[in-house]
Amino acid sequence: MDETTRVALRRSLGTRARRWLLAGTLLAGLLAAVALVDAAAPADRTFAALSETVQSLMSVVTPLFGILLVRDLRGASGPVRVRPSVLAVGLPAVVIAVAGVLICVATLALAPADAADEPWRHAGTVAVGSVLVQVVAGLVGTGLGLLLRSTVVAFVATIVLPLGLFALLGGVEAAQPWLTPLGSVRNLLSGDMTVLRWAQWLCVLLLWGVGLNLVGAMALKRRSGTAGS
Repeated sequence: MDETTRVALRRSLGTRARRWLLAGTLLAGLLAAVALVDAAAPADRTFAALSETVQSLMSVVTPLFGILLVRDLRGASGPVRVRPSVLAVGLPAVVIAVAGVLICVATLALAPADAADEPWRHAGTVAVGSVLVQVVAGLVGTGLGLLLRSTVVAFVATIVLPLGLFALLGGVEAAQPWLTPLGSVRNLLSGDMTVLRWAQWLCVLLLWGVGLNLVGAMALKRRSGTAGS
């Protein structure tokens, strides 16, 4: 690991504001988990059902860490290296995912109410899926952060664009898990993954994780070249 990547990793959670943002995200997940376990019917008190809501809720905030990381690049002197910041978003994404898994495990295990017949079904797959969901969310943040100058506009776009595309494809439901993060999130957090569903998630990763960041990196490079000329 080179020094630039280490610096980016430290920046990802290295400021007080970002640590407070992380704490607020985890608190929201905890409150949601407690409320869901308390309100849900016994048949719905499963690790998968709990994770779907908790991880989805926290994934709304995860892109903001990516946006903030690439925003730091705009004030950097010398050649701009995008890759370290894109890689570094994995740290807050994994922290949020793992903390969410622990929150769901603890909340379900300590709940005094009755649970479903198989509350821990697909728990391992759901835990892995939780990490993948948050990593893609973070990459959406870096991609849109590279494309859009405004932090606020970029953050709003991380919500509006994926949900908007999901809604537009409502009449073609078979396309949703291939083209939208929300479609793949539902599959990953259900734990019922097949070869087809893994292929769908890979397609979403390539589109929203890899492709979006490549386009964003080219846009940033073009803007930097224009500013320097």
